[in-house]
Amino acid sequence: MNDLVLKGGRVVDPSQGIDKVTDIAFAGGEVAAIGDGLSGADTRDVSGKVVAPGLIDLHTHVYWGGTSLGVSAELLARTGGVTTSIDAGSAGAGNFHGFRAHVIEPSPVRILPYLNVSFPGIFAFSKAVMVGEAADVRLLDLRECLRVAKENADLIIGIKVRVGKSASGAAGIQPLDMALEVAEAAGLPVMAHLDNPPPSRREVVERLRRGDILTHCFRPFPNAPVRADGRVREEVLEARARGVFFDIGHGGGSFGFGTTRAMLEAGFLPDAISSDVHSVSIEGPAYDLLTTMSKFLCLGLDLSTVIRLATASPAAAIGRPDLGTLKPGSVGEAAIIDLKQGRFDYADCIGETLIGEQKLVSSGVVLAGRWWHPT
Repeated sequence: MNDLVLKGGRVVDPSQGIDKVTDIAFAGGEVAAIGDGLSGADTRDVSGKVVAPGLIDLHTHVYWGGTSLGVSAELLARTGGVTTSIDAGSAGAGNFHGFRAHVIEPSPVRILPYLNVSFPGIFAFSKAVMVGEAADVRLLDLRECLRVAKENADLIIGIKVRVGKSASGAAGIQPLDMALEVAEAAGLPVMAHLDNPPPSRREVVERLRRGDILTHCFRPFPNAPVRADGRVREEVLEARARGVFFDIGHGGGSFGFGTTRAMLEAGFLPDAISSDVHSVSIEGPAYDLLTTMSKFLCLGLDLSTVIRLATASPAAAIGRPDLGTLKPGSVGEAAIIDLKQGRFDYADCIGETLIGEQKLVSSGVVLAGRWWHPT
């Protein structure tokens, strides 16, 4: 007997090329079957809804209570369908043990972390105080970072570094070189944040290796990936060709509609749509992953592509093919989504607005093969 059956929804699973109205069943904490006429102990009518794999937000900050920028991963799941939050370096070697013991391990939803190359992690990020954790290289102890990465190899999926005028200041590109050195020793990828220059976009992108991630990849000028004439910059194209992964990382200052339109028109899609949700951006303009996905829907991407960029594609980036899919036998997680039609206002990070006709809204979550959502 199936534990749960969702009946009559539009099942959209890009990992299997599925987009059809049918039923989906869960049993024993896994996806059991997709097909018509399924039955189970708990049967729910989701007619008119989209049933997608549990969403993966590749860039979040969920060290709630341990950092000033942390938000609750459980909140992101309950309100936004995110069953896997990838924490983008909130904690460093100096405080990762607290993140693991007090947030990650007790969490009802999955949290997979990048370890910040800076010893204290992102320790001063708020509306009131903003200090780049990579601006003082005395905070970057490579042996400590490597030690903690190895001791927590069962959990840590990569090394995070933030460079740019705000994040690394006078240290410039040096923290990225240091992060790459640790990552090579640990056998892990790097996720690189880039804000305003210096360093330049070229300096950062040319250093990244196959499997490394450039987040904030569609940021507005300066350090935008596209020229004023609409041509994608050569170093960006070369990086994609050698296997660098391009992640949106919307956040509070890293996503522009103008850049995004130009990149999409040039045929350059991101590899992942992520929110970079934290204590500031959760109040706008990012809000959450579904809002960020909605913006791409309103910019002309089809629903299946938008869902792929928040499920199967980020799952591949972190080497977890068991996530972001509804294949029978896979992890029993799903996001039930309302695709609303109407008139919706969206904003980017530099004040440009977009009036869209579609909006994705969470209607329910399946975790461990069972319905999990507030009443």
